Amino acid sequence: MVLLPNDAGLRHTAAAAAEQARTEGVRVALIPTRAAVQGIAALAVHEPERSFDEDVVAMTAAAGATRYAELAVAERQSWTTAGVCQAGDVLGLIDGDVAVIGEDLTGTARTVLDRMLSAGGELVTLVLGEEASDTLAEVLEDHVRERHLAVDTVVYRGGPRTAPLLIGVE
Repeated sequence: MVLLPNDAGLRHTAAAAAEQARTEGVRVALIPTRAAVQGIAALAVHEPERSFDEDVVAMTAAAGATRYAELAVAERQSWTTAGVCQAGDVLGLIDGDVAVIGEDLTGTARTVLDRMLSAGGELVTLVLGEEASDTLAEVLEDHVRERHLAVDTVVYRGGPRTAPLLIGVE
Protein backbone atom coordinates (compact mmCIF):
# COMPACT_ATOMS: atom_id res chain seq x y z
CA MET A 1 0.00 0.00 0.00
CA VAL A 2 1.18 3.51 -0.80
CA LEU A 3 -0.07 6.63 1.00
CA LEU A 4 -0.09 10.03 -0.70
CA PRO A 5 -1.07 12.75 1.80
CA ASN A 6 -1.10 15.47 -0.94
CA ASP A 7 -1.01 18.12 1.79
CA ALA A 8 1.90 19.13 4.04
CA GLY A 9 -0.54 19.45 6.95
CA LEU A 10 -1.59 15.81 6.63
CA ARG A 11 1.90 14.33 6.58
CA HIS A 12 1.94 13.49 10.31
CA THR A 13 -1.52 11.96 10.11
CA ALA A 14 -0.48 9.89 7.10
CA ALA A 15 2.69 8.79 8.91
CA ALA A 16 0.61 7.68 11.90
CA ALA A 17 -1.75 5.77 9.60
CA ALA A 18 1.22 4.10 7.88
CA GLU A 19 2.68 3.09 11.23
CA GLN A 20 -0.67 1.66 12.35
CA ALA A 21 -0.96 -0.33 9.12
CA ARG A 22 2.58 -1.70 9.60
CA THR A 23 1.70 -2.92 13.11
CA GLU A 24 -1.13 -4.87 11.47
CA GLY A 25 1.26 -6.49 9.01
CA VAL A 26 0.52 -4.31 5.97
CA ARG A 27 3.45 -3.29 3.82
CA VAL A 28 3.08 0.46 3.37
CA ALA A 29 5.14 3.35 2.07
CA LEU A 30 4.49 7.04 2.62
CA ILE A 31 5.34 9.24 -0.35
CA PRO A 32 5.76 12.79 1.00
CA THR A 33 3.47 14.63 -1.41
CA ARG A 34 2.64 18.18 -0.31
CA ALA A 35 0.11 18.92 -3.07
CA ALA A 36 -2.43 17.04 -5.18
CA VAL A 37 -0.43 17.67 -8.36
CA GLN A 38 2.51 15.83 -6.79
CA GLY A 39 0.18 12.92 -6.09
CA ILE A 40 -0.94 12.99 -9.73
CA ALA A 41 2.70 12.89 -10.84
CA ALA A 42 3.37 9.91 -8.56
CA LEU A 43 0.33 8.03 -9.84
CA ALA A 44 1.32 8.74 -13.45
CA VAL A 45 4.48 6.64 -13.08
CA HIS A 46 2.94 3.87 -10.96
CA GLU A 47 3.43 0.44 -12.51
CA PRO A 48 1.79 -2.49 -10.68
CA GLU A 49 4.08 -4.96 -12.47
CA ARG A 50 7.20 -3.34 -10.96
CA SER A 51 8.51 -4.46 -7.56
CA PHE A 52 7.03 -2.55 -4.63
CA ASP A 53 10.35 -0.92 -3.71
CA GLU A 54 11.16 0.12 -7.30
CA ASP A 55 7.65 1.51 -7.72
CA VAL A 56 7.90 3.54 -4.51
CA VAL A 57 11.26 4.97 -5.62
CA ALA A 58 9.85 5.95 -9.04
CA MET A 59 6.71 7.46 -7.52
CA THR A 60 8.72 9.39 -4.92
CA ALA A 61 11.08 10.73 -7.59
CA ALA A 62 8.17 11.89 -9.77
CA ALA A 63 6.44 13.61 -6.85
CA GLY A 64 9.68 15.26 -5.74
CA ALA A 65 10.39 16.55 -9.23
CA THR A 66 7.02 18.32 -9.39
CA ARG A 67 6.89 21.95 -8.33
CA TYR A 68 3.42 23.04 -7.29
CA ALA A 69 1.29 26.15 -7.10
CA GLU A 70 -2.21 27.04 -6.03
CA LEU A 71 -4.37 30.03 -6.77
CA ALA A 72 -6.68 31.22 -4.04
CA VAL A 73 -8.85 34.27 -3.41
CA ALA A 74 -7.94 36.38 -0.37
CA GLU A 75 -10.75 36.56 2.16
CA ARG A 76 -9.43 39.68 3.91
CA GLN A 77 -6.60 42.18 3.88
CA SER A 78 -3.38 40.54 4.98
CA TRP A 79 0.40 40.74 4.90
CA THR A 80 1.98 38.12 2.65
CA THR A 81 5.49 37.33 1.45
CA ALA A 82 4.57 39.13 -1.80
CA GLY A 83 3.19 42.23 -0.06
CA VAL A 84 -0.19 43.35 1.24
CA CYS A 85 -3.25 41.77 -0.34
CA GLN A 86 -6.82 42.97 -0.17
CA ALA A 87 -10.00 40.91 0.16
CA GLY A 88 -10.84 39.57 -3.30
CA ASP A 89 -7.26 39.61 -4.60
CA VAL A 90 -6.08 36.44 -6.32
CA LEU A 91 -3.06 34.93 -4.59
CA GLY A 92 -0.58 32.77 -6.45
CA LEU A 93 1.13 30.45 -3.98
CA ILE A 94 4.22 28.67 -5.28
CA ASP A 95 5.47 25.80 -3.12
CA GLY A 96 3.23 27.07 -0.32
CA ASP A 97 4.38 30.71 -0.26
CA VAL A 98 2.48 33.68 -1.70
CA ALA A 99 4.55 34.73 -4.72
CA VAL A 100 2.03 36.73 -6.77
CA ILE A 101 -0.86 39.01 -5.88
CA GLY A 102 -3.19 39.66 -8.81
CA GLU A 103 -6.57 41.05 -9.69
CA ASP A 104 -7.94 38.14 -11.72
CA LEU A 105 -7.51 34.39 -11.96
CA THR A 106 -6.30 34.28 -15.57
CA GLY A 107 -3.64 36.98 -15.29
CA THR A 108 -2.36 35.67 -11.97
CA ALA A 109 -2.23 32.12 -13.36
CA ARG A 110 -0.19 33.29 -16.36
CA THR A 111 2.30 35.05 -14.08
CA VAL A 112 2.60 32.00 -11.83
CA LEU A 113 3.12 29.70 -14.82
CA ASP A 114 5.81 31.98 -16.26
CA ARG A 115 7.65 32.10 -12.94
CA MET A 116 7.48 28.35 -12.51
CA LEU A 117 8.52 27.61 -16.08
CA SER A 118 11.43 30.05 -15.94
CA ALA A 119 13.24 27.30 -14.01
CA GLY A 120 12.39 24.80 -16.76
CA GLY A 121 9.81 22.10 -17.14
CA GLU A 122 8.42 19.56 -19.56
CA LEU A 123 4.86 19.07 -18.37
CA VAL A 124 2.29 21.41 -16.82
CA THR A 125 -0.63 19.88 -14.94
CA LEU A 126 -3.66 22.09 -14.37
CA VAL A 127 -6.41 21.06 -11.95
CA LEU A 128 -9.44 23.30 -12.33
CA GLY A 129 -11.58 23.97 -9.28
CA GLU A 130 -15.32 23.57 -9.41
CA GLU A 131 -15.88 27.26 -10.17
CA ALA A 132 -13.14 27.57 -12.82
CA SER A 133 -14.28 27.71 -16.42
CA ASP A 134 -13.10 25.50 -19.27
CA THR A 135 -12.12 28.74 -20.99
CA LEU A 136 -9.48 29.28 -18.29
CA ALA A 137 -7.88 25.95 -19.18
CA GLU A 138 -7.89 26.79 -22.89
CA VAL A 139 -6.33 30.23 -22.28
CA LEU A 140 -3.61 28.76 -20.06
CA GLU A 141 -2.88 25.91 -22.49
CA ASP A 142 -2.50 28.47 -25.29
CA HIS A 143 -0.26 30.61 -23.08
CA VAL A 144 2.05 27.68 -22.30
CA ARG A 145 2.14 26.62 -25.96
CA GLU A 146 3.00 30.17 -27.15
CA ARG A 147 5.50 31.18 -24.45
CA HIS A 148 7.09 27.88 -23.47
CA LEU A 149 7.79 25.70 -26.48
CA ALA A 150 8.15 21.95 -25.96
CA VAL A 151 6.10 22.02 -22.75
CA ASP A 152 3.02 19.81 -22.71
CA THR A 153 -0.11 20.60 -20.71
CA VAL A 154 -2.68 18.26 -19.19
CA VAL A 155 -5.92 19.42 -17.59
CA TYR A 156 -8.08 17.76 -14.94
CA ARG A 157 -11.30 18.83 -13.24
CA GLY A 158 -11.12 19.00 -9.45
CA GLY A 159 -13.91 18.53 -6.97
CA PRO A 160 -15.85 20.95 -4.79
CA ARG A 161 -13.06 21.38 -2.22
CA THR A 162 -10.41 22.13 -4.82
CA ALA A 163 -8.82 25.58 -4.99
CA PRO A 164 -9.79 27.62 -8.06
CA LEU A 165 -6.62 26.32 -9.78
CA LEU A 166 -3.80 23.95 -8.92
CA ILE A 167 -0.65 23.92 -11.06
CA GLY A 168 2.11 21.35 -11.24
CA VAL A 169 5.31 21.65 -13.25
CA GLU A 170 7.47 18.62 -13.89
